[in-house]
Amino acid sequence: MLGLMQDRPLSLPHVFHRAERMFGHKRLITASPAGERETTVAEWAVRVRRLATVLDDLGVSADGRVGTFCWNTDRHLELYLAAPCTGRVLHTLNIRLFPEQLVYVANHAEDEVVFVDRSLLPVLWPVVDQLETVRTIVVIDDGADAEIPSDPRVRDYEELLAAAEPFAGRFSVEDENAAAAMCYTSGTTGNPKGVVYSHRSAVLHSMVTLTADAFGLAERDVVLPVVPMFHANAWGIPYGALLAGCDLVFPGPNMSPAAIASQLERHRVTVTGGVPTIWMGMRPLLADHDLSALRAIICGGSAVPRALSEAYREAIGLPMLHAWGMTETSPIATVSTPRSHHAGWTEDQRADARARQGQAVPFVELRIADPDTGEEMPWDDEASGELQAAGPWIAAEYYRGEGGGAQFTADGWLKTGDVAAVDRWGFVRLVDRTKDLVKSGGEWISSVDLENEIMAHPAVAEAAVIAIPHEKWTERPLACVVVKPGESLTADELLEFLAPRVAKWWLPDAVEFIDEVPKTSVGKFSKKTLREKFDGYSLPS
Repeated sequence: MLGLMQDRPLSLPHVFHRAERMFGHKRLITASPAGERETTVAEWAVRVRRLATVLDDLGVSADGRVGTFCWNTDRHLELYLAAPCTGRVLHTLNIRLFPEQLVYVANHAEDEVVFVDRSLLPVLWPVVDQLETVRTIVVIDDGADAEIPSDPRVRDYEELLAAAEPFAGRFSVEDENAAAAMCYTSGTTGNPKGVVYSHRSAVLHSMVTLTADAFGLAERDVVLPVVPMFHANAWGIPYGALLAGCDLVFPGPNMSPAAIASQLERHRVTVTGGVPTIWMGMRPLLADHDLSALRAIICGGSAVPRALSEAYREAIGLPMLHAWGMTETSPIATVSTPRSHHAGWTEDQRADARARQGQAVPFVELRIADPDTGEEMPWDDEASGELQAAGPWIAAEYYRGEGGGAQFTADGWLKTGDVAAVDRWGFVRLVDRTKDLVKSGGEWISSVDLENEIMAHPAVAEAAVIAIPHEKWTERPLACVVVKPGESLTADELLEFLAPRVAKWWLPDAVEFIDEVPKTSVGKFSKKTLREKFDGYSLPS
C-alpha cells in the first residue's frame, strides 16, 4: 500500500518562490568598498530573475557549472539562487586557495563562467588564461578601484542584468537529486576533492537550520553570516535564512573584527556564525559594542576553545553555540544546544557541555569505530574512535570518484577523519583529527584538549599543538603560542599553569612563541604549515 501524498520535488526553486511571495519586504544589507547598500527581497528577486536570463544569454549549458569568486554579499546571494533554480550548478570558488589549487578546481569542475567581485579581480585575473573551460568572466563592481582588463571575455554584471528581461515563469527543477551546488574540500593532502550537493540535500539541510535544537532560524531573526559563502555554502545559513524569511546582513570584503562588531551592533543582529579565529579577534572589542540583540553566536570549523566561549558568556551573557560538520556533511551534523539533562548541572559542567560538538541534528546518524578493525565503539564517553556519519545530506562519494572509496566504509558511511567520544545522550566530544593526535609512548595525546587548556591562560591569544618526532617516545607535543598584545608569558609560567590541568605526560616538551598561528583558506589553524615550519625541530632531552 502506498501513501496518497503529492509527489513534489524538494528543490531550491521552492526556497526562492517562498521568499519572493511571502518575504519581499525583508531587508538585505551589504557592506562594500562603496559603502553600505540596502535592498529588499522583492527587489533582489527581480534581479535573480534577470540573472536567470543572463545565464541563458551567456550560453551556459543546461547543467553548466557557474563559478563564483565573491565575498558575502547580496549579489552573491543572487547567484546562489539563479544558478540552481535554472538547473545549473553553483560552484563557489575559495578566494583563498593557492593559484595552482584555484586553477585545478575550476578546471576539474569544468566551470563555464566565473562571476567575480571587482575587489577580487587582481587575485583571479593572473590565472584566467589557465582556466580551460571558462569562456566568460563577469565582473561585479563592488566599488573597489581594481583595474578591469580590456578583454572580450570580460563582461559587466550590472550591464548584463539591465539588458536582460526577467524570467517570467516559475522556476522548476523536477529531479530533486539533480546537482544544485558544489564545493571543494580544503586542507587535505593532494588536490582538493569535489563535493556535489543535490537540490534535495540542500532543501533538507536548510529545513534543519530552522529547528529549535539547531540554529532555530525564524522570520524575526536578523542574520549575519561571517562564515564565507564559498565555505560549504556558508553552513547553509543563506538558504535557511531565505526559507525562514530572516533579514540578512552581509559583511562584504571588510572582515575585520571591528567592522563585524559594528555591523552586529548597528543592525541589531540576532544570529551570526563564523570560525573561532573570527571571534578570537573580536573578543577585545566586546565591551565597546552593544550586542544585546544577539541570541546565537554559531561557532564551528574547528573546536571552540572553552575559554573563548566563556569569555563571551562573561562579557555579553552569551556563550558560543558550538556546531560541527565538514564540507562533506553540507556541513551541519551536530549542534551543542542546551538540553534538559543539563538543567541540574553546575555552571562549570554546563561550560564543559557547551565545549562539546553536540548532538546529531535530525536525520544525521553518527557512530564511532575502531579505525583499524571497523568495530563500533560504545557511547560511554570513554571509548574513542573515528567518527563516521550517514544521512541525506552526507556525501556518498567525491566528484569524478576522486580519492576512490578510502573515505567511505563498505556500508556507505563517511569516515570523517575525526576521533571522538560520545556520551550516553549522544553528545559528541571531538578528541582530535586523526592526523593531529600526538602518539607518545604508545598513548594518545589530544592536541585539541591541550590547546583548550593552553588558551585558558589569560595571557594567551591563540595556541596550536603539533607532534614532534622523539627518539624515545615516538612523538611529543610542541606548543606554538601567541601572546596577547601587552601581555608577557614565559614557557615556564605556561607549564606551571598547565601542570594541575593536564596529565603530567601531556605537558609540552617545548613552547615556541610565535606572532600568529597560520590559518587555512577557511580560517582554521593550519597545523600542516606549522609542521612544515618546525620540520627538523630538536626537542630538549
